[in-house]
Amino acid sequence: MFGHGMQKTINTDNLKIGMYVILPLSWYQHPFAKNEFLIKSKEQIQKISECGITEVILDTQKSNFNGEQKSRAPQTESEQTTRPPVSRTVVPDGLMDAIHDVNLPPQEKAKAVRAHSITMISNLLENPTAENIRDVKKGIAEVVDLILTDDETSLYLLNITSHDFYTYTHSVNVGFLAVSLSKALFKKSTAHDMHELGAGFFLHDLGKVQVDASIINKPGKLTEEEMTQMRQHPCMGYKLLYETNQLTHECKKIILQHHERYDGKGYPHGIEGDDIHLYGRICSIADVFDALTSERSYRQKLDPFGALQLMKEEMIHHFHRDLFEQFVLLLK
Repeated sequence: MFGHGMQKTINTDNLKIGMYVILPLSWYQHPFAKNEFLIKSKEQIQKISECGITEVILDTQKSNFNGEQKSRAPQTESEQTTRPPVSRTVVPDGLMDAIHDVNLPPQEKAKAVRAHSITMISNLLENPTAENIRDVKKGIAEVVDLILTDDETSLYLLNITSHDFYTYTHSVNVGFLAVSLSKALFKKSTAHDMHELGAGFFLHDLGKVQVDASIINKPGKLTEEEMTQMRQHPCMGYKLLYETNQLTHECKKIILQHHERYDGKGYPHGIEGDDIHLYGRICSIADVFDALTSERSYRQKLDPFGALQLMKEEMIHHFHRDLFEQFVLLLK
Protein backbone atom coordinates (compact mmCIF):
# COMPACT_ATOMS: atom_id res chain seq x y z
CA MET A 1 0.00 0.00 0.00
CA PHE A 2 1.15 3.53 -0.65
CA GLY A 3 1.39 6.18 2.04
CA HIS A 4 -0.99 9.12 1.91
CA GLY A 5 1.87 11.38 0.88
CA MET A 6 2.34 9.41 -2.34
CA GLN A 7 -1.27 9.72 -3.50
CA LYS A 8 -3.50 12.73 -3.95
CA THR A 9 -6.70 13.63 -5.76
CA ILE A 10 -6.29 15.70 -8.90
CA ASN A 11 -8.77 17.34 -11.27
CA THR A 12 -8.80 15.69 -14.70
CA ASP A 13 -8.29 19.16 -16.28
CA ASN A 14 -4.80 19.14 -14.76
CA LEU A 15 -3.70 15.76 -16.10
CA LYS A 16 -0.38 15.57 -17.96
CA ILE A 17 1.57 12.92 -19.83
CA GLY A 18 3.79 11.06 -17.37
CA MET A 19 1.29 11.03 -14.52
CA TYR A 20 0.40 7.67 -12.96
CA VAL A 21 -3.35 7.70 -12.30
CA ILE A 22 -5.86 5.50 -10.53
CA LEU A 23 -9.41 5.71 -11.92
CA PRO A 24 -12.35 5.68 -9.45
CA LEU A 25 -14.38 3.31 -11.66
CA SER A 26 -14.87 -0.39 -12.22
CA TRP A 27 -13.03 -1.87 -15.24
CA TYR A 28 -16.18 -2.11 -17.36
CA GLN A 29 -17.00 1.59 -16.92
CA HIS A 30 -13.96 2.81 -18.85
CA PRO A 31 -12.11 1.81 -22.05
CA PHE A 32 -8.73 1.02 -20.45
CA ALA A 33 -7.28 -2.42 -19.71
CA LYS A 34 -6.61 -1.55 -16.06
CA ASN A 35 -7.86 0.90 -13.45
CA GLU A 36 -4.39 2.36 -12.93
CA PHE A 37 -1.71 3.20 -15.45
CA LEU A 38 0.91 5.71 -16.60
CA ILE A 39 -0.47 8.32 -18.99
CA LYS A 40 1.54 8.14 -22.20
CA SER A 41 -0.55 10.20 -24.63
CA LYS A 42 -3.00 13.09 -24.92
CA GLU A 43 -5.52 10.59 -26.31
CA GLN A 44 -5.58 8.78 -22.96
CA ILE A 45 -6.29 12.06 -21.17
CA GLN A 46 -9.11 12.75 -23.60
CA LYS A 47 -10.58 9.28 -23.02
CA ILE A 48 -10.54 9.85 -19.25
CA SER A 49 -12.46 13.10 -19.70
CA GLU A 50 -14.93 11.44 -22.08
CA CYS A 51 -15.79 8.93 -19.34
CA GLY A 52 -17.19 11.81 -17.30
CA ILE A 53 -14.49 11.48 -14.66
CA THR A 54 -13.78 14.83 -12.99
CA GLU A 55 -11.17 13.66 -10.47
CA VAL A 56 -8.64 10.83 -10.35
CA ILE A 57 -6.05 9.71 -7.83
CA LEU A 58 -2.47 10.63 -8.72
CA ASP A 59 0.32 8.36 -7.50
CA THR A 60 3.28 10.69 -7.32
CA GLN A 61 5.85 7.96 -6.69
CA LYS A 62 4.95 6.05 -9.84
CA SER A 63 4.59 9.19 -11.94
CA ASN A 64 7.35 10.26 -14.29
CA PHE A 65 7.00 13.95 -15.05
CA ASN A 66 8.77 17.20 -14.30
CA GLY A 67 6.81 18.84 -11.53
CA GLU A 68 6.63 19.15 -7.78
CA GLN A 69 7.92 15.59 -7.27
CA LYS A 70 11.37 16.20 -8.75
CA SER A 71 12.99 14.75 -5.66
CA ARG A 72 11.36 11.41 -6.47
CA ALA A 73 12.69 11.27 -10.03
CA PRO A 74 15.67 9.02 -9.23
CA GLN A 75 13.37 6.53 -7.54
CA THR A 76 10.99 6.53 -10.49
CA GLU A 77 13.95 6.05 -12.83
CA SER A 78 15.04 3.11 -10.72
CA GLU A 79 11.59 1.58 -10.95
CA GLN A 80 11.67 2.00 -14.71
CA THR A 81 15.01 0.23 -15.02
CA THR A 82 13.77 -2.78 -13.04
CA ARG A 83 10.84 -3.46 -15.39
CA PRO A 84 12.52 -4.85 -18.54
CA PRO A 85 13.85 -8.03 -16.84
CA VAL A 86 10.26 -8.96 -15.96
CA SER A 87 9.21 -8.88 -19.60
CA ARG A 88 12.37 -10.65 -20.73
CA THR A 89 11.76 -13.55 -18.36
CA VAL A 90 8.04 -13.95 -19.08
CA VAL A 91 9.11 -16.40 -21.82
CA PRO A 92 11.36 -19.01 -20.16
CA ASP A 93 14.79 -19.42 -21.76
CA GLY A 94 14.22 -23.15 -21.58
CA LEU A 95 11.40 -22.91 -24.12
CA MET A 96 13.69 -21.62 -26.85
CA ASP A 97 16.42 -24.04 -25.82
CA ALA A 98 14.06 -27.02 -26.09
CA ILE A 99 12.56 -25.95 -29.42
CA HIS A 100 15.95 -25.47 -31.10
CA ASP A 101 17.80 -28.42 -29.54
CA VAL A 102 18.27 -30.73 -32.54
CA ASN A 103 19.63 -33.51 -30.31
CA LEU A 104 16.60 -33.67 -28.02
CA PRO A 105 14.40 -36.73 -28.74
CA PRO A 106 10.87 -35.79 -29.86
CA GLN A 107 9.17 -37.15 -26.75
CA GLU A 108 11.53 -35.25 -24.44
CA LYS A 109 11.24 -32.12 -26.59
CA ALA A 110 7.46 -32.23 -26.39
CA LYS A 111 7.60 -32.67 -22.60
CA ALA A 112 9.95 -29.70 -22.20
CA VAL A 113 8.02 -27.48 -24.61
CA ARG A 114 4.77 -28.25 -22.77
CA ALA A 115 6.23 -27.48 -19.35
CA HIS A 116 7.85 -24.21 -20.45
CA SER A 117 4.74 -23.15 -22.37
CA ILE A 118 2.63 -23.59 -19.24
CA THR A 119 5.13 -21.47 -17.29
CA MET A 120 5.04 -18.81 -20.03
CA ILE A 121 1.24 -18.51 -20.01
CA SER A 122 1.17 -18.57 -16.21
CA ASN A 123 3.68 -15.70 -16.13
CA LEU A 124 1.57 -13.73 -18.59
CA LEU A 125 -1.66 -14.18 -16.64
CA GLU A 126 0.09 -12.79 -13.56
CA ASN A 127 1.17 -9.65 -15.42
CA PRO A 128 -0.63 -9.14 -18.78
CA THR A 129 1.13 -5.95 -19.86
CA ALA A 130 1.48 -4.92 -23.49
CA GLU A 131 5.17 -5.79 -23.41
CA ASN A 132 4.57 -9.20 -21.88
CA ILE A 133 1.77 -10.01 -24.33
CA ARG A 134 4.05 -9.03 -27.22
CA ASP A 135 6.88 -11.21 -25.89
CA VAL A 136 4.59 -14.17 -25.28
CA LYS A 137 3.22 -13.90 -28.82
CA LYS A 138 6.83 -14.26 -30.04
CA GLY A 139 7.23 -17.34 -27.87
CA ILE A 140 3.97 -18.78 -29.20
CA ALA A 141 5.16 -18.16 -32.77
CA GLU A 142 8.20 -20.37 -32.07
CA VAL A 143 5.93 -23.13 -30.73
CA VAL A 144 3.69 -22.82 -33.79
CA ASP A 145 6.68 -23.17 -36.11
CA LEU A 146 7.72 -26.30 -34.22
CA ILE A 147 4.26 -27.85 -34.68
CA LEU A 148 4.23 -26.94 -38.36
CA THR A 149 7.68 -28.36 -39.13
CA ASP A 150 8.21 -31.24 -36.68
CA ASP A 151 5.48 -33.85 -37.14
CA GLU A 152 6.93 -36.33 -34.66
CA THR A 153 7.18 -33.85 -31.78
CA SER A 154 3.72 -32.53 -32.67
CA LEU A 155 2.21 -35.98 -32.16
CA TYR A 156 3.63 -36.09 -28.65
CA LEU A 157 2.28 -32.59 -27.97
CA LEU A 158 -1.20 -33.87 -28.81
CA ASN A 159 -0.85 -36.49 -26.08
CA ILE A 160 -2.17 -34.24 -23.32
CA THR A 161 -0.45 -35.07 -20.03
CA SER A 162 -1.78 -32.26 -17.82
CA HIS A 163 -5.37 -32.92 -16.83
CA ASP A 164 -5.94 -30.13 -14.28
CA PHE A 165 -8.14 -27.24 -15.33
CA TYR A 166 -6.03 -24.25 -14.33
CA THR A 167 -6.43 -21.47 -16.89
CA TYR A 168 -2.76 -21.57 -17.90
CA THR A 169 -2.68 -25.36 -18.39
CA HIS A 170 -5.97 -25.33 -20.28
CA SER A 171 -4.74 -22.46 -22.49
CA VAL A 172 -1.65 -24.43 -23.52
CA ASN A 173 -3.61 -27.63 -24.16
CA VAL A 174 -6.10 -25.78 -26.35
CA GLY A 175 -3.21 -24.05 -28.12
CA PHE A 176 -1.55 -27.34 -29.07
CA LEU A 177 -4.84 -28.94 -30.16
CA ALA A 178 -6.12 -25.97 -32.17
CA VAL A 179 -2.81 -25.24 -33.92
CA SER A 180 -2.53 -28.92 -34.86
CA LEU A 181 -6.07 -28.93 -36.25
CA SER A 182 -5.32 -25.74 -38.19
CA LYS A 183 -2.19 -27.36 -39.58
CA ALA A 184 -4.29 -30.26 -40.90
CA LEU A 185 -6.94 -27.94 -42.34
CA PHE A 186 -4.67 -25.32 -43.89
CA LYS A 187 -1.64 -27.37 -44.95
CA LYS A 188 -2.17 -26.56 -48.63
CA SER A 189 -2.95 -22.88 -48.09
CA THR A 190 -0.84 -19.76 -47.52
CA ALA A 191 -3.86 -17.59 -46.80
CA HIS A 192 -3.66 -17.92 -43.02
CA ASP A 193 -1.31 -16.24 -40.54
CA MET A 194 -0.46 -19.24 -38.41
CA HIS A 195 1.48 -17.16 -35.88
CA GLU A 196 -1.52 -14.97 -35.11
CA LEU A 197 -3.80 -18.01 -35.12
CA GLY A 198 -1.53 -19.60 -32.54
CA ALA A 199 -1.59 -16.41 -30.48
CA GLY A 200 -5.38 -16.42 -30.52
CA PHE A 201 -5.61 -20.08 -29.51
CA PHE A 202 -3.11 -19.84 -26.67
CA LEU A 203 -4.58 -16.53 -25.41
CA HIS A 204 -8.26 -17.41 -25.94
CA ASP A 205 -8.97 -17.23 -22.18
CA LEU A 206 -6.83 -14.16 -21.46
CA GLY A 207 -9.93 -12.27 -20.32
CA LYS A 208 -10.21 -14.55 -17.30
CA VAL A 209 -7.54 -12.46 -15.59
CA GLN A 210 -10.31 -9.91 -15.00
CA VAL A 211 -12.86 -12.41 -13.64
CA ASP A 212 -13.01 -12.77 -9.86
CA ALA A 213 -10.52 -15.46 -8.81
CA SER A 214 -13.11 -17.06 -6.50
CA ILE A 215 -15.26 -17.76 -9.57
CA ILE A 216 -12.35 -19.07 -11.66
CA ASN A 217 -11.22 -21.40 -8.88
CA LYS A 218 -14.63 -22.41 -7.49
CA PRO A 219 -14.62 -26.18 -6.76
CA GLY A 220 -18.04 -26.82 -8.22
CA LYS A 221 -20.61 -25.66 -10.71
CA LEU A 222 -21.17 -21.91 -10.98
CA THR A 223 -24.39 -20.17 -10.02
CA GLU A 224 -26.25 -18.26 -12.74
CA GLU A 225 -24.88 -14.97 -11.38
CA GLU A 226 -21.34 -16.37 -11.44
CA MET A 227 -21.87 -17.69 -14.97
CA THR A 228 -22.98 -14.21 -16.04
CA GLN A 229 -19.62 -12.88 -14.88
CA MET A 230 -17.73 -15.77 -16.45
CA ARG A 231 -19.46 -15.18 -19.79
CA GLN A 232 -17.88 -11.75 -19.92
CA HIS A 233 -14.35 -13.14 -20.32
CA PRO A 234 -14.33 -13.20 -24.17
CA CYS A 235 -15.16 -9.48 -24.26
CA MET A 236 -12.63 -8.82 -21.50
CA GLY A 237 -9.92 -10.62 -23.48
CA TYR A 238 -10.82 -8.66 -26.62
CA LYS A 239 -10.65 -5.42 -24.65
CA LEU A 240 -7.30 -6.28 -23.08
CA LEU A 241 -5.66 -7.06 -26.43
CA TYR A 242 -7.22 -3.94 -27.98
CA GLU A 243 -5.95 -1.66 -25.22
CA THR A 244 -2.44 -3.15 -25.40
CA ASN A 245 -2.41 -2.80 -29.20
CA GLN A 246 -2.03 -6.56 -29.66
CA LEU A 247 -5.38 -7.31 -31.28
CA THR A 248 -5.31 -8.81 -34.77
CA HIS A 249 -8.10 -10.15 -36.98
CA GLU A 250 -7.26 -13.73 -35.99
CA CYS A 251 -7.12 -13.02 -32.25
CA LYS A 252 -10.36 -11.05 -32.39
CA LYS A 253 -12.33 -13.88 -34.03
CA ILE A 254 -10.91 -16.56 -31.74
CA ILE A 255 -11.24 -14.72 -28.44
CA LEU A 256 -14.73 -13.37 -29.10
CA GLN A 257 -16.17 -16.52 -30.68
CA HIS A 258 -14.65 -19.54 -28.94
CA HIS A 259 -17.81 -19.96 -26.82
CA GLU A 260 -20.29 -19.39 -29.65
CA ARG A 261 -22.27 -22.47 -30.69
CA TYR A 262 -23.53 -23.72 -34.04
CA ASP A 263 -27.12 -23.72 -32.72
CA GLY A 264 -26.83 -20.08 -31.58
CA LYS A 265 -26.95 -20.90 -27.86
CA GLY A 266 -23.42 -19.82 -27.10
CA TYR A 267 -22.03 -16.53 -25.80
CA PRO A 268 -21.26 -13.61 -25.72
CA HIS A 269 -23.32 -12.69 -28.82
CA GLY A 270 -25.34 -15.82 -29.60
CA ILE A 271 -24.27 -15.96 -33.24
CA GLU A 272 -24.89 -19.23 -35.08
CA GLY A 273 -24.01 -21.43 -38.03
CA ASP A 274 -21.66 -20.03 -40.64
CA ASP A 275 -21.70 -16.62 -38.92
CA ILE A 276 -19.18 -18.12 -36.53
CA HIS A 277 -15.75 -17.69 -38.08
CA LEU A 278 -13.78 -20.84 -38.86
CA TYR A 279 -11.06 -19.76 -36.41
CA GLY A 280 -13.61 -19.48 -33.61
CA ARG A 281 -15.03 -22.90 -34.50
CA ILE A 282 -11.59 -24.51 -34.34
CA CYS A 283 -10.92 -23.09 -30.90
CA SER A 284 -14.38 -24.08 -29.67
CA ILE A 285 -13.82 -27.76 -30.43
CA ALA A 286 -10.38 -27.80 -28.80
CA ASP A 287 -11.74 -25.88 -25.81
CA VAL A 288 -14.61 -28.31 -25.16
CA PHE A 289 -12.45 -31.40 -25.69
CA ASP A 290 -9.84 -30.24 -23.17
CA ALA A 291 -12.52 -29.29 -20.65
CA LEU A 292 -14.07 -32.76 -20.88
CA THR A 293 -10.71 -34.54 -20.49
CA SER A 294 -9.64 -32.43 -17.48
CA GLU A 295 -10.23 -33.04 -13.79
CA ARG A 296 -13.17 -31.09 -12.34
CA SER A 297 -14.36 -31.26 -8.75
CA TYR A 298 -17.97 -31.92 -9.78
CA ARG A 299 -17.37 -34.65 -12.35
CA GLN A 300 -14.73 -37.16 -13.41
CA LYS A 301 -12.58 -36.47 -16.43
CA LEU A 302 -13.22 -38.50 -19.56
CA ASP A 303 -10.61 -40.31 -21.60
CA PRO A 304 -10.12 -38.94 -25.14
CA PHE A 305 -12.42 -41.54 -26.73
CA GLY A 306 -15.11 -40.92 -24.14
CA ALA A 307 -14.87 -37.17 -24.67
CA LEU A 308 -15.20 -37.48 -28.44
CA GLN A 309 -18.12 -39.88 -28.02
CA LEU A 310 -19.91 -37.43 -25.71
CA MET A 311 -19.23 -34.55 -28.09
CA LYS A 312 -20.72 -36.56 -30.96
CA GLU A 313 -23.76 -37.95 -29.15
CA GLU A 314 -24.77 -35.06 -26.89
CA MET A 315 -23.01 -31.93 -28.14
CA ILE A 316 -22.79 -32.22 -31.91
CA HIS A 317 -25.22 -29.28 -32.20
CA HIS A 318 -22.47 -27.15 -30.67
CA PHE A 319 -20.11 -27.67 -33.59
CA HIS A 320 -19.87 -27.73 -37.36
CA ARG A 321 -20.10 -31.45 -38.13
CA ASP A 322 -17.39 -31.50 -40.86
CA LEU A 323 -14.93 -29.75 -38.58
CA PHE A 324 -15.67 -32.16 -35.75
CA GLU A 325 -14.90 -35.08 -38.07
CA GLN A 326 -11.56 -33.50 -38.94
CA PHE A 327 -10.81 -33.15 -35.22
CA VAL A 328 -11.59 -36.84 -34.64
CA LEU A 329 -9.20 -37.82 -37.45
CA LEU A 330 -6.51 -35.65 -35.87
CA LEU A 331 -6.65 -37.58 -32.60
CA LYS A 332 -6.82 -41.10 -34.09
